Amino acid sequence: MAPGTGERKEPAVVAQGLKKKYKGDVVALDGLDLEVAAGMRYGLVGPNGAGKTTTVKIMTTLTRADEGLALVSGIDVKADPDRVRKAIGVVDQRSTVDLTATARENLNLQGRVYGLKGGELKSRVSELLEQFGLTKDADRLVKGYSGGMTRRLDVALGLVHRPRVLFLDEPSTGLDPEARHALWEEIERLAGGQGMTILFTTHYLEEAERYGELVSIIDNGKVVATGTPEELKSGLRGDALLVELAGAADTEGVNRALSGIEGVSDVVLEDSRLRARAEVGARAVPRVLSELESAGILVDSVTVSRPSLDDAYLLYTGRRFAEVDRAGEEAAATTAAGGRRAKKEGGEAG
Repeated sequence: MAPGTGERKEPAVVAQGLKKKYKGDVVALDGLDLEVAAGMRYGLVGPNGAGKTTTVKIMTTLTRADEGLALVSGIDVKADPDRVRKAIGVVDQRSTVDLTATARENLNLQGRVYGLKGGELKSRVSELLEQFGLTKDADRLVKGYSGGMTRRLDVALGLVHRPRVLFLDEPSTGLDPEARHALWEEIERLAGGQGMTILFTTHYLEEAERYGELVSIIDNGKVVATGTPEELKSGLRGDALLVELAGAADTEGVNRALSGIEGVSDVVLEDSRLRARAEVGARAVPRVLSELESAGILVDSVTVSRPSLDDAYLLYTGRRFAEVDRAGEEAAATTAAGGRRAKKEGGEAG
């Protein structure tokens, strides 16, 4: 339902049963479903290798699904990719900016690709340079820009033709916290002021929690949960406990020490970090410390916090986000290294 109306609008993005395999029977998507209302900021959150980027590639016509339906602004991505490209803007993980040109030249070229010319093009370029704080540096070569400036230009390029839907794939990866914040402030203004639909992917959980009106958690190529950040966390009762131990401990000993404490659950030990849930954190802490001490397990510190999306990820998938994200990074690095090796061997053979 569109905010503030009783009338249901056509969804801006629809995916039904999307499946995609890559070479070596690597399953990227395994029946993914999602629906994004018009004018919404919608986040796809998941670790490396979860299927986020593949979803965006299918929706933006950069790859084809093996099975399933994909619609953008009511247009079938597979049947009419040209119309889809005119309706969307795309900001990829990797910058597409020409570093040997100026910001103005980059925007002019992008505008001409989409059929803008003359006064309309000049006006639109000036508008975007102003909007993204690049006017002062508009005629400077982009290779001299900071990472944040380059990323803002990337977003501006995706907006030249005033798309109805903007896809952002890991838009803030590699930016420092200040640049990330500035970029997201501008993205929020886009959604609020222009009613644009924005679908973004991220593996920064705090980013999805702060900027996504709706968030879908993706795991192993499927959406396992969807809701507002608060809705996703609502299944988590009580507080999160993080106990920093003075040294390594064994899982059996920790579980035995805490098993008798009423209201404490979901105990997970990761090296010298112990995570758990407590119905009332402040009341549970003294008992937790006492039982661990009695078991000879020394504690450096204890932190009590409200549930986060990281806790929600654990609830819906049974795994810690950071742990899966590291595994995904390692798998991607191994695959990339194998690809480079095969390419080199093929080149030598040729």
